[in-house]
Amino acid sequence: MKANALPSGGAPPPPRVRLCVGVTGHRDDNPAFAAHRAQIEAALAQILTVVAAAVADEPPSPGAGPIAPTRLHCLLADGTDQLAAVSALARGWELVAPLPFGLALNAAINAHATTAADARALLSRQGNRLDDCSVEVRERALRIGTLAAQARVFELADCDESITELFLAKLESPNDARKAATFAAESSLRVALAGRVMIEQSDFLIAIWDGATRALVGGTGHTIQVALETGAPVVWIDANAPERWRILFGPEALAGAHQEFAVAHDRSAELQALVRRALRPAAARNTRRKHGPSAGPDTLECETLPTRSNPAWHWYRRVEALFGADSFRARFRNLRQTYEAPDAIASGSAAGLLGHARALPGQEASYVANVETSIVRRFAWADSVSAHLSDTYRGGMIANFLLAPLAIIGGIAYLPFASSNEKWLFALFELAVLAAILAITLTGQKRRWHGRWFETRRVAEYLRHAPILLLLGVARAPGRWPLGTETSWPEWYGRHALRDVGLPRLTVTHAYLRTAVDTLLHDHVMRQRDYHVVKARRLAAAHHNLDRLSAIMFVLAVVSVAGYLILKGGAVLHLWPKPVAEGLSYLFTFLGVLLPTFGGAFASIRYFGDFERFSAISRVTAEKLDAIHTRIAQLLDAPHNALDYGRVADLVHATDDVVVSEIESWQAVFGGKHVTVPV
Repeated sequence: MKANALPSGGAPPPPRVRLCVGVTGHRDDNPAFAAHRAQIEAALAQILTVVAAAVADEPPSPGAGPIAPTRLHCLLADGTDQLAAVSALARGWELVAPLPFGLALNAAINAHATTAADARALLSRQGNRLDDCSVEVRERALRIGTLAAQARVFELADCDESITELFLAKLESPNDARKAATFAAESSLRVALAGRVMIEQSDFLIAIWDGATRALVGGTGHTIQVALETGAPVVWIDANAPERWRILFGPEALAGAHQEFAVAHDRSAELQALVRRALRPAAARNTRRKHGPSAGPDTLECETLPTRSNPAWHWYRRVEALFGADSFRARFRNLRQTYEAPDAIASGSAAGLLGHARALPGQEASYVANVETSIVRRFAWADSVSAHLSDTYRGGMIANFLLAPLAIIGGIAYLPFASSNEKWLFALFELAVLAAILAITLTGQKRRWHGRWFETRRVAEYLRHAPILLLLGVARAPGRWPLGTETSWPEWYGRHALRDVGLPRLTVTHAYLRTAVDTLLHDHVMRQRDYHVVKARRLAAAHHNLDRLSAIMFVLAVVSVAGYLILKGGAVLHLWPKPVAEGLSYLFTFLGVLLPTFGGAFASIRYFGDFERFSAISRVTAEKLDAIHTRIAQLLDAPHNALDYGRVADLVHATDDVVVSEIESWQAVFGGKHVTVPV
């Protein structure tokens, strides 16, 4: 390792690659499910076998970690969920259960307790009280408990108190239709919420559905609709004709769900393609590049990084400081950066975040440690690499924009300062400067400065926000990840880094949500908002000052040319001696070239930097984050029991959408600005 390289071994290992599957479907009491149970089991087994074989056949990808065991998500209800869970465990897959209620309440509801006594026995969680339940209820509860003990359970228990009251009230008044309807409506919302968590964590959904209705919130049809709307494909097993399973893409596919269709011969191949698409990074779309650094997941692994930034490449940041800072001292401040090593970030910039995460009520220390290893350290590396490449790419381009006019001015500087006999010295200087421009351009193109910076910055921004998502069990659905203009491996990398961690083993309570929102989400949103407010102001000032400097130089150029003409005209009219006019005319000619040339260079820098558009992007981002900050403040001021998981998840999603929207806008501006000769 070089003396100036980052310590601790450089890049963290790439994330493990994992397929995540969600399962939803009818319960045992559904008529179609009960009538075709054997065929449904056979169809489900066929699909899971194809999936397992596709994962087993997947070759390792450069820059990707090993293939991790497939993870199956379901809600552990009887019927479809339990069929799939048992099969997944038998195959050695991981089982993850996002439950709509706490474990005890979930068991009581899904064991179909029909009396308040049965429900209270199940809610007590005392084994000796289960003997008081009916045999059917006890057996259903034990099946749920057995599977839950083998699963990583994510319990949405924040509304258990109110749901328990409604549940018991319904059982105690079996003839009260209003109480039954109220419980059904409220509990369905919780089931839909757990279903959304499952969809977000899955690459695709396997659904056993009779096609009857999508109107029941939290039901199978509704879950399928939500999955398709978020871009997740659905492998649909028709409960009335299980052997005719097919794959649905997009919510419009449901419009013709009941039409007769021919069973495709390549269904298994289509399913295998789904698996491959989830596990493999998309190939780079720019196929013209034959040499140079990788344009895939191994980009991060192949990077080497100095411990500190090189002042020779600070040109872009210096321009931004000179023209955008609001004080003389800030314009000339030291811009040298010390890059944070992955092994140092836990005790450095991320110490507060990780400390708050460990203090969350009921959160496992091992999960926070996994977030640190899988997310925070990878963020440190991607962020440092991107900052280094940003200096190299943008600094190199600014250097080109300044060297180009310097070459022109150097070539004609002999006019006022030397004779034609010494012109070759100035021509030699011009040639050296032009050679430097070509060297920077060719090196930047060969080393893929632009692409590598673009890609690593996207990875860093996805990972910056990831701990908040993970600690609250929120994820970006597979179909909602953006696509890069040339490569999409950063999105693949970010998605699998989050998937490697997955849902926490956690009981979500009001106390957990309030602490997480107050110490994590609120702080994150506020810091990002304030950063974009300052950035928008600085970039707007840089744009304005560069524009003004360019204009001043062009005005001075006009004055210089006018001065030259006045000198010449005065000499013709004998207003002053011709030798005086001829001597000064060289200087005015030189200035007439220098001023517009450098004025054009500064205008080019302003165009390349797009300070005005980036300022607008940051201003809009700050306004969006400020609106979210206001919503968070209102939620924290609300009564304790008003803070439920659905509202918190919506705020986290809104913040994530702002992050991705800003990345997409930034990508649209800088995407086509490759390293080129400044002509």
